[in-house]
Amino acid sequence: MLRWSSTDLAAKAGVGAQTIIRFEAVDSVPPSRSSTLLDVKFALEAAGIVFLPSGDDRGPGVRLRDPS
Repeated sequence: MLRWSSTDLAAKAGVGAQTIIRFEAVDSVPPSRSSTLLDVKFALEAAGIVFLPSGDDRGPGVRLRDPS
């Protein structure tokens, strides 16, 4: 969606690139300090990512914010 590398995301979130690589290696919430997870979440949201909750017939997801 954003075409960012792990290094790009790390820089925008203010975390180390190895942290992002570790996050990408797990299928669930990565073990980390909650502040680090929030830093990554806020960087993605600032770039236009919207996190979607689970629904009755679907799991959680993401989409890009409407440009309007």
